[in-house]
Amino acid sequence: MTQPPRGVRRSYGVKAAPYALPSPTTTLKRARSAPYFFILPAAVLFALFFALPIGYAIRLSFHKIEIKGLGLGKGARSEVWAGLENYTSALTDSELGAGALRVLGYGAVVVPVMLGLALFFALLLDTERVRARSFSRLAIFLPYAVPGVIAALLWGFLYLPDVSPFFYVLDALGLPQPDLMDGTPLYLAMANIAVWGGTGFNMIVIYTALRSLPAEVYEAAKLDGCSEFQIALRVKIPMVAPSLVLTFFFSIIATLQVFNEPTTLRPLTNGIPTTWSPLMKVYNDAFTGGNIHAASATAVVLALATFVLSFALLRLSTRRTTQGATR
Repeated sequence: MTQPPRGVRRSYGVKAAPYALPSPTTTLKRARSAPYFFILPAAVLFALFFALPIGYAIRLSFHKIEIKGLGLGKGARSEVWAGLENYTSALTDSELGAGALRVLGYGAVVVPVMLGLALFFALLLDTERVRARSFSRLAIFLPYAVPGVIAALLWGFLYLPDVSPFFYVLDALGLPQPDLMDGTPLYLAMANIAVWGGTGFNMIVIYTALRSLPAEVYEAAKLDGCSEFQIALRVKIPMVAPSLVLTFFFSIIATLQVFNEPTTLRPLTNGIPTTWSPLMKVYNDAFTGGNIHAASATAVVLALATFVLSFALLRLSTRRTTQGATR
């Protein structure tokens, strides 16, 4: 009987099943469906906590509560179709218009000052001669990590003459003590809280864009005899214009949604009404007045106004950037 070669195992008639490779069609289907498994958790969270509440608010805005008789007993209060009645009331509400004007005045102070300081700090940290760059960057960004309610509460006590150390120093020096919780100074007081908390975030965005610029551009500018100020004004700022536009949009949206600062400072002063900002009016209508349907309509109006304003500013900035690139 012939022996098999050395190193080769004897086969007893059992053949191994060949490995079946998937067909090209199956492989293509798996490759196409793979990305959907990765975005599925984000899509579910988006639907549950963003799309579904928006849809529910829109539904509430087209309804109202109808009271029969004295409003007592089962079935005395029922939800009925209201059409555009809630939207008409929201658009003709004088308190909402006054709140919008107050927010615009507040934003006229916050946005330029906050973005100006953020750009200044980012350019300062990007220079070669700056020292303790990591510590300075952390110190500027740290106020952004403080929750808005806590920041407003801390600054609110600093504004009160009876407990503020600043007023104690002014009194000791015989200097006048301004009332920061009423009238025009109130806008500056709340703007200071927003600037103190938001400058760090915008600075990080602009500073990251500056660090991504090629070093060859700076070297060429230095060879041409440009100073640090000229490089910052003519090279760095134009090249980080997209980041400036991004931070500007974020600041505009955050300004239109101001709520924490006036709500937190309101118990400390009589100069802030319950409808100081549009979002405060929505909260007051929904949870104090109990009219959640009118509050939903006002919230939808504010969302649409924010979208239209942001879209218009984005189109304007895109048009100017395109015209500048064409030239």
